[in-house]
Parts: sequence; structure tokens; C-alpha cells
Amino acid sequence: MSDKTLKVKLVRSTNGRLKNHKACVKGLGLRRMHQVVEVIDTPENRGMINKVNYMVQVVEG
Repeated sequence: MSDKTLKVKLVRSTNGRLKNHKACVKGLGLRRMHQVVEVIDTPENRGMINKVNYMVQVVEG
């Protein structure tokens, strides 16, 4: 069973952002700028990515 994954990269800082947006970034497992993490492609993770789409980038490959 291989779940689909997404690679997510933090491209903008969380400084001065809304508290719930910071929580979404933390929930995705991102800690520092330009860090890339793999997350499982679930509706919950998609929702967090959509909420902070101005700060993160989905990386291909």
C-alpha cells in the first residue's frame, strides 16, 4: 500500500503571520525557510496547504 505524497516547501517566513496560519505550517512539519517535507496527500493536508498557499510551494518530483 503506497500512499500518495506531496512535497511541500516553505518559501516565505512565518514572522508576523496569523496564529492559525503558523499552526498550519507547523502541522505540515515545516520549521525553517526552504525546508522541503513530504506529507501524505489527504484532504486535511490539502486544506492546510490551501490555507497558507501564499507561504508554501508544492514541489514536483
